[in-house]
Amino acid sequence: MRKQIVAGNWKMNKDFVDSEILVAKLLSQHKHAQTQVIIAPPFTNLLAATNALKGSSIDVAAQNMHFAKQGAYTGEISADMLSSVGVKTVILGHSERRAYFNETDELLAQKVNAALENKMRVIFCFGEELSDRKSGQQNDVVAAQIQKALFHLSPDAWSNIILAYEPVWAIGTGETASPEQAQDMHAFIRQTIANQYNAQLANSISILYGGSVKSSNAKDIFSKPDVDGGLIGGASLDAEHFYAIVNSF
Repeated sequence: MRKQIVAGNWKMNKDFVDSEILVAKLLSQHKHAQTQVIIAPPFTNLLAATNALKGSSIDVAAQNMHFAKQGAYTGEISADMLSSVGVKTVILGHSERRAYFNETDELLAQKVNAALENKMRVIFCFGEELSDRKSGQQNDVVAAQIQKALFHLSPDAWSNIILAYEPVWAIGTGETASPEQAQDMHAFIRQTIANQYNAQLANSISILYGGSVKSSNAKDIFSKPDVDGGLIGGASLDAEHFYAIVNSF
């Protein structure tokens, strides 16, 4: 059975003290959660978060990492560095990384390889622009992103991959794909994987939806058969709002 997952991407928000306060609030809300919860604080707060969450079932993820083990990459963080502070999950391919830092599918394939080589779990993000959706090219765009970055992997490697479909036109805009649009794309993604590998593998992959998910729409979106949870942005910065989403299954 696929895991139900809600991951909170804090992006460039929360200083050290604010992060401590939010983690404490999350722990107080988490007591009865049945869903797997992941939070992704900024790099500066990862160690404090992993220490505070030891013994809980809340996992900590990094928002990005470099593909190299070490070297002259000023400002970058390696998989080894993340592992050394207890972080075993990383978000790769977020639309903001693609747009603002020109990350390509070829670069992301290298990052995925580095993460898996270090026994890390990857939340791999992808999704179409508004122009792609309007021209009816969304399926082609999404399929190409998955194929270029992930289809070199062996079937066994997929046990450490979580997919996150995030239509770029619905991120931080207040716009949200309808539950039917989300289901259609998630089903297409699963079929694309089945065509490359097999149906059993495709049906084992958790596929999250990311794009202005709120407590008011999460239940409808999560009720769809191929939607296994959400990658949450702004709503993850408020513990009560975030756990209203977590408990929407």
